[in-house]
Amino acid sequence: MPADREALLREMYALFNARDVDALLATMAPDVDWPNGWEGGRVSGHEAVREYWTRQWAEIDPRVEPLAFARRDDGRVAITVEQTVRSLDGALIAQDTVIHTYTFDDATGLIAAMEIEAPA
Repeated sequence: MPADREALLREMYALFNARDVDALLATMAPDVDWPNGWEGGRVSGHEAVREYWTRQWAEIDPRVEPLAFARRDDGRVAITVEQTVRSLDGALIAQDTVIHTYTFDDATGLIAAMEIEAPA
């Protein structure tokens, strides 16, 4: 996996945890395809992702920490992450390990899509 992709993804997680939505969206292609892991379904494009995260952060406090990076044969990057979800008053709602798999736009180097998978 190219070092710049790992660095971009590490930065993206830090930005997510800091709630810096504008900087987060700058790591993504304008037509990014993103899972709505909280409500279900998918969202597409910067504004839809912004609206999704704004709704989510108004209701819960999710944190995601990358644990391991791997390049898949098809060029995607799979990251094992620990996700912790708390209520806004700090009570633990959920803590899980999942895999986030990223597809990149080769022309721009930006994130084109993300999938959430259960660990094998």
